[in-house]
Amino acid sequence: SGLVLVKNPHLDLMEEDVLYHLDLGTKTHNLPAMFGDIKFVCVGGSPNRMRAFAQFMQRELGLAAAGEDVADICAGSDRYAMYRAGPVLSISHGMGIPSISIMLHELIKLLHHAKCRDVTIIRIGTSGGLGIEAGSVVITDTAVDSSFQPRFEQVVLDDVVVRSTELDKDLAEELLACSRDIADFPTLIGHTMCTYDFYEGQGRLDGALCSFSSEKKLEYLRRAYEAGVRNIEMESTAFAALCGLCGLKGESCRFHLL
Repeated sequence: SGLVLVKNPHLDLMEEDVLYHLDLGTKTHNLPAMFGDIKFVCVGGSPNRMRAFAQFMQRELGLAAAGEDVADICAGSDRYAMYRAGPVLSISHGMGIPSISIMLHELIKLLHHAKCRDVTIIRIGTSGGLGIEAGSVVITDTAVDSSFQPRFEQVVLDDVVVRSTELDKDLAEELLACSRDIADFPTLIGHTMCTYDFYEGQGRLDGALCSFSSEKKLEYLRRAYEAGVRNIEMESTAFAALCGLCGLKGESCRFHLL
């Protein structure tokens, strides 16, 4: 049916579902009226970037009146920012798996309560590239963990739950085809490695702690490249797992800064 799925039987027993970190709720807001026609959701770490992206989409879609700005739908919360440009929703998710996981749980419930259909969700932002030209865009086919495995491990109560992290291959190819019209940004499809840390977890030598040599770092990154990894960040495994479980067509496109 194209509906966004939730896999939680407890939700049906609740009188009200409060999307606390988005400052929205099923009793306080008419979610189908506000969001029922949403077709695309773009998420990224920074609130300022997602506001700028919403402004860009307004101009591209011919929706921006002179001097008109986008409004933060989640202004009552200081956790995330959400903007709308026609059928496109632009949301910040912060940094790291815990932050994006909280946002995605509430976003998925929002899309479900709003009865949205055939929604595509794309994660945009920056990452660290591996063996690729600076300024490249990596479209993720599979998100992998620090052992280069396509899995998202999460402790639920005292059980370790393992979930798949494959993203929509057709969407990846579609985005790659679109990229051919933009000569400024070399674009490729590859694995994205997700870590739990920005410094030691990604092999950086400049953190407050460093427990490895530069030689060991380079040897690890070489093995990552040979396993198909082309960029490194901190959200992709959780993003891929949640999108896949809830019937969202998802993809990640990250810009390699250095």
